[in-house]
Amino acid sequence: MKICVSCSLSFPDEVQAVADELKKLGHEVDLPNGIMNRAIEQADFDAVSAKHDGGYDAMRAHFTKIREADALLVCNFTKKGIDNYIGANTFLEMGYAYSLELPVYTYNPLPDQPYINDELRAFDVIELSKDLTKIHN
Repeated sequence: MKICVSCSLSFPDEVQAVADELKKLGHEVDLPNGIMNRAIEQADFDAVSAKHDGGYDAMRAHFTKIREADALLVCNFTKKGIDNYIGANTFLEMGYAYSLELPVYTYNPLPDQPYINDELRAFDVIELSKDLTKIHN
C-alpha cells in the first residue's frame, strides 16, 4: 500500500522511524519534503518561507502525494503541551484526504483540540495507537 505521511515538521526522527517501520511492513511511503530535508533543523528555518521555498510550493506538492496515495497516516505527537497534536496544515491535509475518500489513520489517538474535535471525528479516522500492523490494504 502507498501511504502518504502528514505531520508536524518538529518530529523528523520520530516520523522517519515510523516510515522505516512502514517500509519493513511492505508499504511504500511518501514523506513531506520538510521531513526528508530536515527543514526545521536548518538555521534559517521559517515555516512560511519553507512552504514556498525558491518557487517550490510544498503545500501543493504534498497534496499531489496525498492524491497519489492509497491512505494518509498522520503522525501526531505531543507538541505545544497538547498530547497527539494535529496542526493546521495537517488538519487541512486530513480534510483533503477525506474529500478524496482515502482512509485517514492517526499514529496516536486523536487529540483534545476543542476547535477541531468535531471535524476530526467526522473524518472517520482510524486510530492505530502506534500499531502500524492495523493498516490494511
